[in-house]
Amino acid sequence: MQYYSTNHQAPIATLEKAVVKGLAEDRGLYMPERINKLPKTFFDHIQDMEFQDIAFHVAEAFFGEDIASDELRKLVYDTLQFDCPVVKVKDNIYSLELFHGPTLAFKDVGARFMARLLQYFIRQEGGKQQANVLVATSGDTGSAVANGFLGVNGIHVYVLYPKGKVSPIQECQFTTLGQNITAIEVDGVFDDCQALVKSAFMDEELNRHMRLTSANSINVARFLPQAFYYFNAYARMKQQGLADNLVVCVPSGNFGNICAALFGHEMGLPISRFVAANNANDIFYNYLQTGHYDPKPSMQTLANAMDVGDPSNFARIVNLYSQNGALSAAETHQAITSLISGATYKDEQICKTMRQCYEETGYILDPHGACGYQALADLLKPGEVGVFCETAHPAKFKEKVDDILNIDVEIPTRLRAFMQGQKQSIPMTKQFEDFKQYLLKQ
Repeated sequence: MQYYSTNHQAPIATLEKAVVKGLAEDRGLYMPERINKLPKTFFDHIQDMEFQDIAFHVAEAFFGEDIASDELRKLVYDTLQFDCPVVKVKDNIYSLELFHGPTLAFKDVGARFMARLLQYFIRQEGGKQQANVLVATSGDTGSAVANGFLGVNGIHVYVLYPKGKVSPIQECQFTTLGQNITAIEVDGVFDDCQALVKSAFMDEELNRHMRLTSANSINVARFLPQAFYYFNAYARMKQQGLADNLVVCVPSGNFGNICAALFGHEMGLPISRFVAANNANDIFYNYLQTGHYDPKPSMQTLANAMDVGDPSNFARIVNLYSQNGALSAAETHQAITSLISGATYKDEQICKTMRQCYEETGYILDPHGACGYQALADLLKPGEVGVFCETAHPAKFKEKVDDILNIDVEIPTRLRAFMQGQKQSIPMTKQFEDFKQYLLKQ
């Protein structure tokens, strides 16, 4: 399989190059030259398959031309050492719980797969040069990537995060690890962190000095494997006879998660439609209403992992539904809105939703999942069943959740272990030259 850039000004890449480089030379995002459809027989029997087996079949369609089947099976099965169950919350609304991995967040799936795939490619070339992973985080990406790559030979990870804008528990999950993980505390917002990472990839001097790659959802090895759990969710709902009119709602920030779901849909996953749930950062919601994409500085909210003002993966969604540029902007907008609807919620509504859900059902939502739950409550039509992504364990936002619900959320043992470590981080301005000089000294 070959990969092209969404900006169409960079050379075609192999999977290895797309994974190792992360971003194309023209600053575009890599896209596979085609999306392989899965056979009807796969969906006919998917309800009888286990999560790992389902994921392996999906991975083969994505990566099977580039990785031997037995190696790919090991990568998938080693990645998915935990479940992503579907749990009934209320009436026709179900939660896809994506917080059962090592760092209790959905990004464990993509981060663990990418770490193993990158190590596979390094081994293939004899491990001659260390790979340096740069990752910007607004919350859970940092902890998932740091823990996914922790102790992996031949790879060093630099996690850039906005000072004072991630939860204390999230912060301790990537600032206390040491070894091959370095945390960089940027005096700015998430978009500043992301801009530093993108600028580093484009800097010729830096790239001569060190081998750089990204583990954000701009990397195909990070976002594509997230499709695994949407196929599993469909299988589990089909087991219950509830998959005929299924709506999937994804709390969305940088749009890698819903992008993976849309790729799954292109592979034949029979989801009726999708809902992208935003917090007050409503750039995509406004695009759906108007057809105009108008990025703006991100606002800080309760659902901090969704505080993104210029979502990177918007380019992939447009590319996917413009048929690689064959359709006009208006036709592309029509194609997108025929499949995806949007919702946007300010902090007050998020708090209200969390309280109502807890009082009515006993289910504890985190602020991000609350956006997904409320969007389904508002937008589901008669006869539809909705599944929303509960993207992180509520204990990761303990202070907020405890205060909103007036409860004491229990902290899982593996999360408590992170909190006992000592914070180690490098303070950094949001000026690229400062970041560049720091990396040149490494």
